[in-house]
Amino acid sequence: MSVAKSSSAIATTGTADPPDRYRGRFAPSPSGPLHFGSLVAAVGSFLEARARGGEWLLRIEDLDLPRCRPGAADGILRTLERLGLSWDGPVLFQSTRTEAYIEAFERLRGARSLRPCRCSRAQLAALPLNRSRAPGEELMHPPDCVASGHRAETTPAWRFRAPDLEVDFLDRVQGRQVQNAARTGGDFLVRRRDGTFAYQLAVVVDDATQGITDVVRGADLLDSTGRQILLQRALQLPVMTYMHLPLAVDASGVKLSKSGDAPDAGFAAPTELVVAVLEFLRQAPPPELGRAPLDEVWAWARQHWRPSRLSGMRSGAAPTARLEQERMETPA
Repeated sequence: MSVAKSSSAIATTGTADPPDRYRGRFAPSPSGPLHFGSLVAAVGSFLEARARGGEWLLRIEDLDLPRCRPGAADGILRTLERLGLSWDGPVLFQSTRTEAYIEAFERLRGARSLRPCRCSRAQLAALPLNRSRAPGEELMHPPDCVASGHRAETTPAWRFRAPDLEVDFLDRVQGRQVQNAARTGGDFLVRRRDGTFAYQLAVVVDDATQGITDVVRGADLLDSTGRQILLQRALQLPVMTYMHLPLAVDASGVKLSKSGDAPDAGFAAPTELVVAVLEFLRQAPPPELGRAPLDEVWAWARQHWRPSRLSGMRSGAAPTARLEQERMETPA
């Protein structure tokens, strides 16, 4: 395993041949330590790659620097190693990828697929069509900008011109999906006013650079998939296969998140934690597996991995309270 940073640019011509074998990835953001919900995505993507004889790559999505906590990236790598989640090749850090994002951005702008926007979040939030949106949900942008009274020299953000068409894809857990980005969110951000590239563009560029064939991630990103497919098409990049795993939620049904101070995944013994994730993912590990060495747990999990058991499952309760109790009862 290597944590070397990579700054290689992306070839966005769409002419590169796809990899001959399965290649998946795990892409956490270093805004805090891994929690149980993060590990669901890590374990699910890892097992899918290993069960299919493929590669499992790691990407640190540290593009949004104000949200990144010092030392969090190293902590994530240590946690993955401690749990036996070994990745292939060097770790890709988004913070080294500016040149690749600029290249993709300029291709989109040259194709007239982007438009400048000076609307503030407050202006968009005040629109009637956004007042019923849940906190944190992306705001709908109408066909025309609502910003007024701005100076011409004000630096704009840039949005992708979302076509009014349906994007149809088959998710291997959630089933057939039909999304229309123009009607559900409107033209979406690819570059912010401060020059930072937005998640939707960065993830598409990075998946292509890493040769990802299959994306396995949490169901909270299911609604982003249609927009990412639109960008893949616009940049003539391969479209991948998708699998969106159920979200781990707390007792009140709220998704576990780093911003919500979800417990660090390091609070339980490795075997107990991995087995708990397998139980959450409906893999039905036998009771005695919780007392087995970690390498035996992974051997069992690879052999018995059945993602079909998750069909249609969007969320489930995280067993954080039980794991915390087990940690308290385990002798030091």
